[in-house]
Amino acid sequence: MNSSGYPSSVKGTEHVSEEMVACSVCLSEIPQSSAKSDESSDYVAHFCGLDCFEKWREGESAD
Repeated sequence: MNSSGYPSSVKGTEHVSEEMVACSVCLSEIPQSSAKSDESSDYVAHFCGLDCFEKWREGESAD
């Protein structure tokens, strides 16, 4: 704990970097917290938005 009462790893204005993931369709780097995901297969696929998710789903149904 530091003098502000927070654990030492938490600092008031320090920027905490968020883990980034790549969209499974367009490969854009997006924060994991805002990524949509599909966990129904053997792996997790991340999508930057519904447009990419729809493109991926259409490709999966063609297989």
